[in-house]
Formats: sequence, structure tokens, C-alpha cells
Amino acid sequence: MGVGPTLSSTETVCVYGLWHLGCVTAACLASAGRRVVGLDPDQKVVDGLRVGQTPVAEPGLAELIQAGQSVGSLAFTNDAPEALRSASILWVTFDTPVDEADRADVAWVRGQLDAVRAHVQPHTLILISSQVPVGFSDELARDWTEKCPSLTFACSPENLRLGRAIEAFTRPDRVIVGCAPDTVRERIQSLFAPFCDRIEWMSLESAEMTKHAINAFLAASVVFANELARICEQVGADARDVERGLKSEARIGPQAYVAPGAPLAGGTLARDVAFLRRLSVEHHLDTPLFDAIPRSNRVHRKWAQARLAELLEGLTNPRVALLGLTYKPGTDTLRRSSSIELADWLVSSGVEVVAFDPAIAELPAAYAHISLRSQTDAALEGADAIVLATPWPEFASLSADTIVARARRAAVVDQGGFVAHLSADQRVNYVRLGLPR
Repeated sequence: MGVGPTLSSTETVCVYGLWHLGCVTAACLASAGRRVVGLDPDQKVVDGLRVGQTPVAEPGLAELIQAGQSVGSLAFTNDAPEALRSASILWVTFDTPVDEADRADVAWVRGQLDAVRAHVQPHTLILISSQVPVGFSDELARDWTEKCPSLTFACSPENLRLGRAIEAFTRPDRVIVGCAPDTVRERIQSLFAPFCDRIEWMSLESAEMTKHAINAFLAASVVFANELARICEQVGADARDVERGLKSEARIGPQAYVAPGAPLAGGTLARDVAFLRRLSVEHHLDTPLFDAIPRSNRVHRKWAQARLAELLEGLTNPRVALLGLTYKPGTDTLRRSSSIELADWLVSSGVEVVAFDPAIAELPAAYAHISLRSQTDAALEGADAIVLATPWPEFASLSADTIVARARRAAVVDQGGFVAHLSADQRVNYVRLGLPR
């Protein structure tokens, strides 16, 4: 593979794939003085970005995109020849689609890449940040360099944190980069220099596997904490006390994913677990730990259902208020949201569901079975149970007085303990995962 020129601040970076990851990447690069063109095949996405409308909600992103366009460092197009004509780096940032069974459509990502290959200039660096299985980048490199040997390839797995994605990109702990030895390091160091001076260098395959490993470890930690919490409920232990004990252990640490709460949702962590499970099958390996993660998570999805069934037993025409519908706070993503899944189950059980989410002004037709309210108080009105489904900051100050005044019955299901102060008020039947029953 040939070695291209060192990247300078006057050269163009083409960010290809403009959903959450791509928009953040393009906006942050432009804010650091890079000349960036965002490329996406969807004209509607491009048109929206040109007027400062982002396809997903992310704090500060719209403002950063508008700032980049206003100074001329950021532009958007769906014209691949135009975008790639002067680009020295093609940064691949498609959000890899994942289905309800956590299977990633990697072929779709490869198809998007092959669609623009003819327009990629010699000596371009292809930097892959999309969530792809180990071996993807090397296979792409082998296929593409057959026709253009001067292309170089690297993999820097995405570090997207919904709700604080700009901070995660501009102030990362470190950056993982896989590339051929020494061939493109200087160019990549220049690219990341405004944000981070600590790069962990490794092979393409090791970088891809590191992403699988991180997400699988986090997923295993989540299901571990939730299984432990369900046992705590039965034996008189408080899972929050146990969490404090775990995090004060030096070998575990205060940032560990050991807080009891909602099941894995959204597909991000589960997608990498699925990658590892598929690899184990392909290589005839027995990996019972990875196999157990989705099974445990499926069991845990029923926790909120069981507790609500207890609270609503014997009631006629019960109503449940869901506070939060999105997959996580800081985003407007509804797909694969555990809150939506809970709403579906409640409605199928004959329960009226009303909801409020600060990021959702209108629900798509597919969610017509949920009655959306414009504020918290309206959602609480006449409720027989209240579910703290998404921990938006707006809900942190929810008071017992408000609940008693608005709801028909003061019962709160708060799986992650976000409004734990309600447990101190005897007027509220407060239900939390891991609280002794």
C-alpha cells in the first residue's frame, strides 16, 4: 500500500455517512479548523443539515454544524464525485443498521462504500469508524487496493456517547487506531491532534476486536448487575449498597457498569456481542459467557412488567404514565427503546398508556397506541402507576406532592433509582430494582 501526503489543515476530509456518528465527526473536525465535506446518499438528510437541522437530537450539535457552515469549514452534499474530488481522507461513519435480533447489516455498509469507490482519489486514506466485524477493514483494503494500490486503510472504532457525543469526540480518554505499521501514523496523528495526543496503535483486526471487547464487557457488566439486583430483592440486600461496595473495590472502580437498572437497549452493545457470537460459531468455539448475555437480558426485560402487573392487579381500566420514551436521555431515538417495548406490552395487556418525553413533540404513526402529553404533570394525571422510563434531567426533581396531587394512585416504578428521594415519602409506593421487597 502506498503512502500518501501528510494531512494538512488545508486538505479536505470527507465524512461519509451523516447520521449520529457522522454528524458529530464532521462538526467536531470542522470546529478544529479542518475543511470538511459531509457526504450522504440521502438528499433529505443533506438538505436538513444545510439549514442546520440534524437527523438526530444531540446537545450542541446543531449549533456546531451551523457554526462550521457559517465560516466555510463545513459543507454537505450527496454528490460523491464532488465530495471526493479533493478529499485526502475518506472517514466512514455510517451507523451500521441492526435488526431486532441484534444482527448488523454489514453488507449494507460495504455496499455504500463500493458505490463510491470509483470516485476515491489515489493516495486517499480510508478511515473506518462504523461498527463493523473484525476482518471488515482488511477485506476492504485487499479488494480496493487491487485497482488502486496507493490507497491506505485504518480503523478507529467509534466512541459515540449519546447525549454527550461532542465531549466524547473532542475530549476522549484515548483513541484506538488500527493501521499497517507506520504507513499512515503521521497523517492520523495530525487528524486527531486537536482532540487527543494519546493514540493506542494496533493492527486493523486488533482495533476492530477492541471495539467488540469493550462493548461485550460493558454488556456483560450490565446483565451481571441486573441479575445481582434481582437476587438482592429476594434476600433483603439493597443493590445500591452492593453497587457502592463493588465500585469501592480497587480492582473494579468507580466507573464500572455495575449499577442496577434497565435492560440493554438500542442495539449498540448487543451488536458487538452478536459479532463475537457469530465469530465463535464460524471458528467452532464454545463461548457460553457471550451466549448468556442476550439470554440474561431477555429475562431482565420482564422485571418491569412483573412489578407493574402486581401494582395494577384488580384495577379496572388502569392507566400508566411513562416518563421518557427515548432509548437514552440526550437523544430522540425511539427505535429499540425499552420504554417503547414496555408500552407495547402494557397496551396488549389492556392498559392505557400516556407518556411525556422532552425530546418527542410528536409520535410516528407506528406508536399511535401511546397517548403523548406535552408536559410531565399532564402525563401524571389520573395515573395508577408511573414509570421512570428514561432518566432525563427534567424528571430528577419529581416530587411526591406533584404525584399525590395528579395521579390516581401514587405508585412509582423507577428501575434505575433515578428519583430515589421518593422512597423517603410514605405517601408514595416506590419500587426500585434491587430494593428489598
